[in-house]
Amino acid sequence: MSTQTTDTDIPEARPETSIGQALGDYWARVKGGDTGSMPAVLGLIALVALFSVLQGGIFFTALNFANLLNQGTAIIILAMGLVFVLLLGEIDLSAGFAAGTCAAVLGVTLTNHNWPWPLALAAALLTGLFIGLVLGLLVARLGIPSFVVTLAAFLGLQGVMLLIIGEGGTIPIQNEFLLAIMNNNMPVWVGWLLWLVVVLGYAGVSLRAIQNRRKHALVSPATSVWVAKVVTLAVLLGAAVYILNMERQIVRPGRQTCASPDDTGCIPIIQGVPWAVLVVLALLVILTFVLGRTAYGRHIYAVGGNTEAARRAGIAVSSIKISCFMVCSFMAAIAGVLLASRDNSVSPTTGGAQTLLFAVGAAVIGGTSLFGGRGRVIDAVIGGLVVAVIANGLPLVTQQSGIQYVVTGGVLLVAASVDAITRKRSSAGG
Repeated sequence: MSTQTTDTDIPEARPETSIGQALGDYWARVKGGDTGSMPAVLGLIALVALFSVLQGGIFFTALNFANLLNQGTAIIILAMGLVFVLLLGEIDLSAGFAAGTCAAVLGVTLTNHNWPWPLALAAALLTGLFIGLVLGLLVARLGIPSFVVTLAAFLGLQGVMLLIIGEGGTIPIQNEFLLAIMNNNMPVWVGWLLWLVVVLGYAGVSLRAIQNRRKHALVSPATSVWVAKVVTLAVLLGAAVYILNMERQIVRPGRQTCASPDDTGCIPIIQGVPWAVLVVLALLVILTFVLGRTAYGRHIYAVGGNTEAARRAGIAVSSIKISCFMVCSFMAAIAGVLLASRDNSVSPTTGGAQTLLFAVGAAVIGGTSLFGGRGRVIDAVIGGLVVAVIANGLPLVTQQSGIQYVVTGGVLLVAASVDAITRKRSSAGG
């Protein structure tokens, strides 16, 4: 018996949104309180323009651009982990010293006990997972506020670091592979290959998403919108790769650059995209997929948006909280490894000072809400770049550290204010 297909069986096609409509819809969301990362992006553009005008001869150079990325990498990765905790409406004040403790474990096992670097690295990462597990259990199972738990860990982990390293001690990191992560650069052709992979990957994933929406008769962006996004990404990343592939070493009078790596008595050529950028991109892709494309990610947003409603919907709230603290501390462990790689050593100050404040500031400045339920991993990257630009550009303009602290604190306060205001507008608009 054959069945006849009727017009009602075919999904009704929905109109595509043009570039003008997409901009109009985005502006409507902004007016409704959903600003996303727009304030951070505008702030980043304004800061780069300001420092370029004030100290363009120093700030807007290939050498300083590479230094800026190097300074911001660990903060960005630490902020990525904090996004998971902030999405729950919680906080982790111990992430900075968790990074330092994991770096200390790496240094002791690698240098003092001569472990192979894969085992030493695994020990450091497992230490991060253990720290996150303990924090998560105390918060989720015992119901202790995360502020109190992580503040206690903030103090306690400093003591753990001193016990591992020793009072005032410093452990050198001498493994070539680990040092290369933060101190070496890709060959020029690898940088361009990475650019091509990122652009084509984004184009393919976004095009597939559009096709899926059209298949299910949902409103989807027009092809022109997709092309505009891909071209914009290609131009921005292409400009960054071009700048980083420029020779950026400083050649003094009477010296010359080396014609080959075997030459001596000359200045080695420094060019290429730092390998640390690859680490950030890989983590960005993985964590973005986890939050945006998995049931686990949807559960995190649900718990952060309304914990009681998530519990009644059958979500294991305690397990979600524990796992998010574990993700945060695991990312802190990665950040600690990068800090050790950058400094070529581990000391009791690793992960201390303003590391945590800058990481929290990066996540919030990028658009992650302190109240939970709203944020993306890309927010940590954008906010981290803002923090890195401030930390890199202000010392070139003024040597007064007081002004640097005031400006950084002011930017964080503005970001928190924007978060509170937009949340109220979103609530008012339903």
